[in-house]
Amino acid sequence: MAISEMTPPLAQEANKEHVLEFPDNRLLIDLCGEYDRNLANIEQKLKVQIIRRGNQLAIHGEEAAQLEAETVLQSLYQRLETGKSVEQGDIDRELRMGGSEKNTGTLDGDQMELFKGGKVEIKTRKKLVEPRTEAQKAYVKSLFNNELAFGIGPAGTGKTYLAVAVGVSMFISGEVDKIILSRPAVEAGEKLGYLPGDMKDKVDPYMQPLYDALNDFLPAKQLGKLIEEKKIEIAPLAFMRGRTLANAFVVLDEAQNATTMQMKMFLTRLGEGSRMAITGDRTQVDLPRGVQSGLRDAERLLSEVKGVSFNYFTANDVVRHPLVAAIIKAYDADAEKAQKT
Repeated sequence: MAISEMTPPLAQEANKEHVLEFPDNRLLIDLCGEYDRNLANIEQKLKVQIIRRGNQLAIHGEEAAQLEAETVLQSLYQRLETGKSVEQGDIDRELRMGGSEKNTGTLDGDQMELFKGGKVEIKTRKKLVEPRTEAQKAYVKSLFNNELAFGIGPAGTGKTYLAVAVGVSMFISGEVDKIILSRPAVEAGEKLGYLPGDMKDKVDPYMQPLYDALNDFLPAKQLGKLIEEKKIEIAPLAFMRGRTLANAFVVLDEAQNATTMQMKMFLTRLGEGSRMAITGDRTQVDLPRGVQSGLRDAERLLSEVKGVSFNYFTANDVVRHPLVAAIIKAYDADAEKAQKT
C-alpha cells in the first residue's frame, strides 16, 4: 500500500489532507463496505471526513484524528489482504485498539509466543475470536499464562465468552481433556422449584449463556457428541462438591453469586493439568441480604498469590450495543453519587 500526502500551501495548516492509495480496487470496495458504511462508521467515531477518489481515500479533519483514521484503514486493508472479511466488529476493534497492532498471531494452545506484539486470534472449530479491547487482550493472555485467572467487570465485556473460547482452543489442541462450565444456580425472583420439568429442565435456563457461547465455537453435532461423552460438562456450582478436576479447562461464571464457602470449595477442585477461569460482576450480586460474595473474598485473599491473575473491565470494554455501555456508566455514576452522600 502506498501512502502520500498532498500538502496545502500553508505547511502548518491543521486540516491538511491525508491520501491513502490502495492497489487492489476489489479489496478497497470491501474496505469501504456496502454504501460506504464502513467509512461512515470511521468518520462518525473519529470526527473525520473520508472521500473516495478512484483507488484513493482522502482523509480530512484534525491531524491526530487523520493519523488515527489512516492507521485504522491500513490495518483493515491488511486484514482483507490476508483473505479475511471486515465486519462491524472488526472496525470497532481497530477503533478501540487504535489500529496499532501490525502482526497477527493465532493463539492455538501452546503457541503463546505468537501473542507478543501482535493481534491475537483464538482458534475454534467455527470461527476465529479476536479481543476487541486492550483489557480483553490482556485477559486472554492471562488465561493462557496462568492456572487461575479472574475476569471481573460489567456485563457485555466478553469475560465469559473469551474464557470459553480459550477453553475450546486448548481442548482442540489437546492441552486439556475436557471443558467444565459452571454457574451458581441462584434464584433471582423465580424459584427453581416452581419451574416445570426434572432437575435438568430446571437448571438449564441458568446455564443457557454457557450453551450459547459453546454453540458459537463448535458445530452443533460435535458439541452434542462431546456433551454426551462428558468431554464437555455444564453443571451448577453445587454439583462440583467432592470432585477433583484434572486435565480440564474450568470456567465459573457469575462468580459474584457464589458464597465464600462455595468459592473456596470450587477453587480447591483444581487438579493437575487444569486451568480455571472465574468471571463475575460485583455490581450484580443476587445473594440474600447479608451473605458475603465469594468473589469479593477471593479478590481480598488471593491478590498476592503467585499463579493467580486478576483482570478488570470497565464500561469502556463493553462490546454489545453502545447503549449498554451508556447504561452501565449511568448506574456507576449513580452508585458513586450515593456513596458520597
